[in-house]
Amino acid sequence: MPKLPLVLAFAIAQAVIARPEPPTAKEIAPDTFLVPGAMLPDRGPDGNTVLISTPAGLIVIDTGRHAWHSDGILEFARARRQSIAAIVNTHWHLDHSSGNRRIKASHPAAKLYTTTAIDRALAPDGFLTRNAAAARTRPADPKAPPTRQEETEIFLATMDASESLRPDEPIERSGTMRIAGRPLSVHVTKGAVTDADVWLYDEATGVATLGDLVTLPAPFFETACPARWQEALDEVWASPFRLAVPGHGAVMTRGQFNTYRKAFGAFRACVAGDGAPATCAEAWSKDVGPLMSDTERKQAPEYAAYYVEFLRKGGGNSPDCQAK
Repeated sequence: MPKLPLVLAFAIAQAVIARPEPPTAKEIAPDTFLVPGAMLPDRGPDGNTVLISTPAGLIVIDTGRHAWHSDGILEFARARRQSIAAIVNTHWHLDHSSGNRRIKASHPAAKLYTTTAIDRALAPDGFLTRNAAAARTRPADPKAPPTRQEETEIFLATMDASESLRPDEPIERSGTMRIAGRPLSVHVTKGAVTDADVWLYDEATGVATLGDLVTLPAPFFETACPARWQEALDEVWASPFRLAVPGHGAVMTRGQFNTYRKAFGAFRACVAGDGAPATCAEAWSKDVGPLMSDTERKQAPEYAAYYVEFLRKGGGNSPDCQAK
């Protein structure tokens, strides 16, 4: 077979890895906006971003993974002619924090608020360091789609700039904090999705921003302590929130959040039993089906079945659970 002309080959390659358009922010409450994340084929996910407008500037809660996601954040700030005064990372997973570097490059005065759990993830034996070492030594797979290599490059670029993940203002305990002049009820978990996650409640709007305490199409258990995660969901339920913003998925009402909370408990109980992973996955998919998009409904059984086996191998926890 004759080789393609270089120009045509380049054009095909670019088409394969074409970047999505930046997501558009949508108002969900007064002065509160959602930049929706996404889970695209052969791509790592981008978590949801919440933007709160204050007289001192914008508060950005989570910054996504890909450049197009942070472009959506930066475009919102440009369009409103507002500076970004603060970044809050709900946890250190890179689909919520890789955008820190680009946001701070454009808004260097922005202060990063998060827990010091990132230090443990970046330690020599930490989750991120281990995965980066594996990625650097893994041989290229000629059968992998071009996007897969690009995702690895994004991951390693973030790791090479890992100081952008460390807090300027560490969040060490739960309580009321003024961030960019806005009083927010800040809650720190003792082991849940990671060993220290942050969720926030804004009394002025009734919006709770939960990070990966809520994710669809399934809970992401890679670094999780499920029992502590359940406790965190119960704590959220005890607060008077009106709307809940998950780390991945659509904004939820109180009733929808409670549906998720109960489904999470049922899934944990199924994992603790001896039923087939497919049975647990089917029950999960049915319980949270009304909360999901059509795409998420298709993805849910495979994700859930995988996590049944993953948690059973760890005796009900991830290997990186710090609260065993």
